[in-house]
Amino acid sequence: MKRPPAAAIDYGGLDGMLGYLLRRAQLAGFEAFHRATAGVDITPPRFTALTIVGANPGLSQSALGEALGTARSGAMMLTDWLEERGLAERRRRNGDSRAWGLYLTARGRVLLARLRKRVVANDRSFAGRLSRRELANLKAVLNKLAG
Repeated sequence: MKRPPAAAIDYGGLDGMLGYLLRRAQLAGFEAFHRATAGVDITPPRFTALTIVGANPGLSQSALGEALGTARSGAMMLTDWLEERGLAERRRRNGDSRAWGLYLTARGRVLLARLRKRVVANDRSFAGRLSRRELANLKAVLNKLAG
């Protein structure tokens, strides 16, 4: 099993534990994401929110939180961040004056398109360590674990 740079360290069995390995893979993925988005003030959760809102115009903030697996307050913070930067806006939903929907602005759509190209290319490179079959199996297993 490949060890992190400190190969002389005994990891006490951690390197055989699924949670530990998932976390190391996640950190490697986040590092790759940050290289792909260098120069842009974006994090994986912000990119995810931007992508989900872009794919679901009119989505409620509660539904965004549910999709992200975060508390309503977390979705509100992400929505506020997007709105403060002119990337998304809240609009009243038809038929319910109390309900608001989230929509990307023109600026948000342009940024998402630009970032998406970089992130998708990076994702292909990151996944390039795996064969097609390994990648398909990994995605299936991760989806199963995610519930």
